[in-house]
Amino acid sequence: MKKILIAVDDTKGTKKAFAEAGSICSCMRPETIILLYVEKFEGRSLMDESLGDAEMSTLKEVLEGTEFKERLDEKAKKILNYYKKEMEDRGITGVKTVIKGGHPAEEILKTAEEEGVDMIIMGARGKRVSHLFMGSVSREIANRAKVPVLIVK
Repeated sequence: MKKILIAVDDTKGTKKAFAEAGSICSCMRPETIILLYVEKFEGRSLMDESLGDAEMSTLKEVLEGTEFKERLDEKAKKILNYYKKEMEDRGITGVKTVIKGGHPAEEILKTAEEEGVDMIIMGARGKRVSHLFMGSVSREIANRAKVPVLIVK
């Protein structure tokens, strides 16, 4: 495998997935590791998934250049730099960081296709309001991805 995408955020699921990814990458030595952080603009509402592409595009435009967007970017960079350093401390080079904004599943799948990755690695659970929705992003990725997906619990 030449390219592996690792979806990261600030959850326990990511820490577990990253530990596994670190072991896999140490053995396989892919040419490129893409660390992807998806900024979620909509907040923590149960209505998050109801925003369509047009609404999401408008929201991205409105937020651009605001203090809120700057804070989102700072958080994303901090998390990505943390995981990039962890990889480099393991002797793994060729790490690329990417920040996207929008629906996590959509952005992960889109980035995987754009980058031509051979595998996606992610945690099983993110920050969701209700236990009914936990793991919905990872389930969607597993169901729709065109490449193998490793979901770490």
